[in-house]
Amino acid sequence: MNIIRIHITGVGGQGTLLATSLIGEAALLAGVNANISEVHGMAQRGGVVESAVVIGPALSTIISDGEADILLGFEPSETLRAANKCGSDTLVITNSHPQPPFTTAIGQGRYPDVDPALAQLAKKVRRLMALDADAFAHQAGSILSMNMVMLGALVRHADLPVKANHLKKAIKSNTRKTFLKMNLKAFDLGYNH
Repeated sequence: MNIIRIHITGVGGQGTLLATSLIGEAALLAGVNANISEVHGMAQRGGVVESAVVIGPALSTIISDGEADILLGFEPSETLRAANKCGSDTLVITNSHPQPPFTTAIGQGRYPDVDPALAQLAKKVRRLMALDADAFAHQAGSILSMNMVMLGALVRHADLPVKANHLKKAIKSNTRKTFLKMNLKAFDLGYNH
């Protein structure tokens, strides 16, 4: 099978690392090899969180510039910051709802004008799909399920050996019973977008 490299980026508190782990577990449920890695430093302060899932017979989880088959962005400015990972064949799936960093929120910085930048990125990749995952998460019951929305969109729009049933099984085995119905609804909203 071909190697599939997924670069995931977001900010602290968005569930980026849980989503990464669920993709890896779902890949194993699908009977394919997967390796994951995480880079997180100031996540608790809204800092960037990056991770990778490499599906297939790869020897490394490092995704060099231009190598990502899929860029899954949980926050639009972080999607743009990770654009160097994209090549002309990359599928970009991004949450369109901004989460300005603390410095911007207190008036010490300016949040970038994301829409024109995403439009430019769309011209350089195979496909860019933007969805307001925060709105779908609210519809499902809580902003905390935004990562599930993104997983649903990933499975629907990417050509992966991991299918919806694999990810739902991984979600079921890693979610408290109290949140399971909400997370599955959020997944379905992302999948059906």
